[in-house]
Amino acid sequence: MTGLLTDLYELTMAASYWRRGMNDQATFSLFVRQLPSQRGFLVAAGIESCLDFVQELRFDEEDLRYLRDSLGFTARDLEAFRRFRFTGDIWAIPEGRVALAGEPLVQVTAPLPEAQLIETVLLNQVTFETTIASKAVRCVIAAGGRDVIDFSFRRTQGIEAGLDVARVSALVGFARTSNVEAARRYGLVATGTMAHSYIEAFPGEIDAFRAFAQDFPGRATFLVDTYDTIRGVERAIAVIKELGLQGRPGIRIDSGNLDRLTRQSRRLLDRSGLEHVRIVVSGGLDELQIDDLVRGGAPIDAFGVGTRMGVSADHPYLDTAYKLVCYGDRPVMKLSRGKVTSPGRTQVFRKSRPFGDLVVLYDEAAPAGREPLLEQVMEKGRRKGRRPALSESRARFEADLALLPAAARDLREPRAPSVRSSPAVQRMSAQTRSGLL
Repeated sequence: MTGLLTDLYELTMAASYWRRGMNDQATFSLFVRQLPSQRGFLVAAGIESCLDFVQELRFDEEDLRYLRDSLGFTARDLEAFRRFRFTGDIWAIPEGRVALAGEPLVQVTAPLPEAQLIETVLLNQVTFETTIASKAVRCVIAAGGRDVIDFSFRRTQGIEAGLDVARVSALVGFARTSNVEAARRYGLVATGTMAHSYIEAFPGEIDAFRAFAQDFPGRATFLVDTYDTIRGVERAIAVIKELGLQGRPGIRIDSGNLDRLTRQSRRLLDRSGLEHVRIVVSGGLDELQIDDLVRGGAPIDAFGVGTRMGVSADHPYLDTAYKLVCYGDRPVMKLSRGKVTSPGRTQVFRKSRPFGDLVVLYDEAAPAGREPLLEQVMEKGRRKGRRPALSESRARFEADLALLPAAARDLREPRAPSVRSSPAVQRMSAQTRSGLL
């Protein structure tokens, strides 16, 4: 992995540290400053995408030539970059666990230049994947046990983003994805129907339905809203009965008044003896629209969710930061207005009932009745243990979600559980602040 996948100031800071022999152990904390107003909790994600990158991070000769010829780094700097290997430790809240603002999602302890150089990748991946996971879970909550399908690939902001979205949406409960490569890579279930262009390419709608069902009888879901939705449903019924389709055929409605159209469609299907035919809806859905349809009793079996989940349209970022909290034996903090940080290496302990987190100093005794959240995922520059299977991360997520209070899961006016700091953390903050002013 090329070391140039970073911001320039990371390289210049690292070079300056090396020139001055500033190689003592440093701890950086990656955290979210505050939750968006429509989020009552986060789902930690992204750290697993970083560990292999960090472990293999190198500056090859081509990288070094660029640093010399285009950016003016000295021969001494180049030699330091050539020797660079990450040798530190990384602790993180495991993927799939519920996380909150104001507590570390990731903590890195390593020689100062090393910890500095991995900042950009950690922020990029953890911020993006946590943002998407925390949006996607809202769709799962809204669906109330009905299937939710990832339709986002054509709207995600990049190919790799599409793969990441498919993975983290599956982590929080999406049943299937339209992204075939993501399904292959991550062991997901690929799914798909047909486009309006397929319908339009045939002389008539029923011709398209018949051709598709003949070619793919095991996965025939008919897109019925190209011309007239109810007539489309009637034609789908005719083809299903004509060909005697077995399994779980379906219809998909992608436009119009989904509540009214699904009710009419369900009546037509049931009167035709096709109670087993599923109704799938799509078309710019988000969690609030899904919630309205479910609460209203619309007879929908699955929701295809694309754009608004895949880019987290209502809040496409998190206010994350990666800040130095101690260097050597010295705790440090930032005092900028609105961006004050807490000093010292810490651990987070969770109490399930009532749900809430406590941030303590790393060497404090474990509080009774609480479990630690940060786990060591990298030791001396090497991944610690295997990458967990997606099913393991999903099980971890489901266990946490079940414990969350209803107020945190509310889709319209969520209230986050509390995050408190131990007296020792508060004392260290006061002492460090006093020494800086």
